[in-house]
Amino acid sequence: MNARPHVRNRFVLVGDLILIIVSVLGSFALRYDVGQMSFYFPAILIMSGVALVVKIPTYYFFGLYRRLWMYASTNELKLIAVAVSTASVLTAGVMLALSAAGLIQPGMPRTALIIDWLFSLVLIGGSRFALRILSEQGARTENGRRALIIGAGDAGALVARELQKTNQLDLTPIGFLDDDPAKQRHEIYGVRVIGKVTDLASVLENRHVDEVVIAIPSASGRLVRQITDACRKRGIPSRTMPGMNELIGGKVSVNRLREVDITDLLRREPVSIDDRLVGSSLNGKRVLVTGAGGSIGRELTRQIARWRPSELVLLGHGENSIFETLLELQEDYPSLSIHPVIADVRDETRIESVFAEHRPQVVFHAAAHKHVPLMEVNVVDAVTNNVLGTRNIVEVAARHEVERLVLISTDKAIRPVSVMGATKRLAEMIVVNAAHRTGRAFSVVRFGNVLGSRGSVVPKFKSQIARGGPVTVTHPEMRRYFMIIPEAVHLVLQASAMGAGGEVFFLNMGQPVRILDLAEDLIRLSGLEPGRDIEIAFTGIRPGEKLTEELSDDTMSFSPTAHPEIVRVESDEAVEGTKLNTTLDELARLANQNEIEALLRVLDEVIPGAAVRSSPPPDMLSLV
Repeated sequence: MNARPHVRNRFVLVGDLILIIVSVLGSFALRYDVGQMSFYFPAILIMSGVALVVKIPTYYFFGLYRRLWMYASTNELKLIAVAVSTASVLTAGVMLALSAAGLIQPGMPRTALIIDWLFSLVLIGGSRFALRILSEQGARTENGRRALIIGAGDAGALVARELQKTNQLDLTPIGFLDDDPAKQRHEIYGVRVIGKVTDLASVLENRHVDEVVIAIPSASGRLVRQITDACRKRGIPSRTMPGMNELIGGKVSVNRLREVDITDLLRREPVSIDDRLVGSSLNGKRVLVTGAGGSIGRELTRQIARWRPSELVLLGHGENSIFETLLELQEDYPSLSIHPVIADVRDETRIESVFAEHRPQVVFHAAAHKHVPLMEVNVVDAVTNNVLGTRNIVEVAARHEVERLVLISTDKAIRPVSVMGATKRLAEMIVVNAAHRTGRAFSVVRFGNVLGSRGSVVPKFKSQIARGGPVTVTHPEMRRYFMIIPEAVHLVLQASAMGAGGEVFFLNMGQPVRILDLAEDLIRLSGLEPGRDIEIAFTGIRPGEKLTEELSDDTMSFSPTAHPEIVRVESDEAVEGTKLNTTLDELARLANQNEIEALLRVLDEVIPGAAVRSSPPPDMLSLV
């Protein structure tokens, strides 16, 4: 791979010295004929000297000698215009002052000063962008792999431009495919739009293409699947830009190109967000996120950070995950006030001190034990963390007059058959009860599984594929709702901003996905064929699992919200406040005494539709 030629800035400086003199001479030559120039030769010498003395320090002040001009962009063009204009104004001022003082011959032509400014813009700017053009020519290799870009919009154009500039991926764009009729047969950065996306199969058949790049951040999962299937049939690798929700707070570049992942195949159409509403709920606020080291918690902190809260508190029990989250946020948002806090939500005294110190105005409660089979054999910890920990957070938040609190909940809380689902349903009741009691904007956001979270099915399947199989699926008809993490958090922030107090929102999860289909997709994305290269084995439903999860039950009624992907639960059967407090005290007592059976009985009796005790006794081998 060829290195890009690098021109040191001291050579740029020497070039500027020459160009400044050329600009002065050119301004007089354009203004006068040769005979008149001889008359003004002393003025030319003086102006050349003044220009050198004034312009070089001015250019240095504006940073024109601290940049790598092979990477020059429109921002550098603006900088050059400002620097050259400032230097020319200063030079003109000195020359006019000298003329007024009689230190140079009278009649100093003012038009020469204007012409010098124009020449300087062309010469100084042109020399630097000539370096960029030369570096790009030197950077390209003749044997680069040929890339077909899907999408000729802003993202596609940027990808094509960056591929032309750098050898980082060793790809040379040879054409675009785009469905916009107005773009057909047109060129972008010298790369032609050669057809529509529907022409992909024939293009791959008739042209030499080494790789396909999907540069449509708004592409649906269905479109990504069609493209990857066409590529897979011909053995051509494909890359993609992340989806719109993944690009929140980031930028489009070739550095973001990656192999097509299962999250791309399940993408939905990007949803809009009310920036004004979300901004008003987060901008300039003191925000605390519990479980900030977890999959959802970390993404919450990423997206909250872009709204510039005055302070962001990362609260979590695992020091390593909190530290990793802290490092990432500090790199992306160096000016943001971030406070890592290692604490257990079950420790009310510690939580009290954290709230007293940081005085959060907005709280996102994402801390929870979520692994369904594991909680079947750790009932006490599920109750103390998910239920009693939530009560601690909510009660302390109420005492410290937190303006807004959002509980991250799950579809498993509906008619729960698992300990995890039952404890999350009780956590919902705690938040809703506190909202009604205090009148504060405490609300719940409920959604299904998120792809790629820790302990979820996708990392497990990938590990099994890497080992050569088999991939284990519990049941051929097992179905789950799935969202990608950035999309879920995107909607959580929107729902939280809409909450006035006591609402239970749930997100439109789309259609449930068959786990068997998910496994087969992952195998194919690995370049293998299910049943031939990797076997799929069925292991049976695990304790606490359902064949299909539900986002609601028959006791609930719903109403739409201002956002098409968010629905409000209008009537959600809950436990009355006094009875709820009695139940929570009873759960705390039973957990302290390790009374497992009694805990399960209370969960079944208190939660509408619960059938926790109907699950068979857990077998440790069935937990994975």
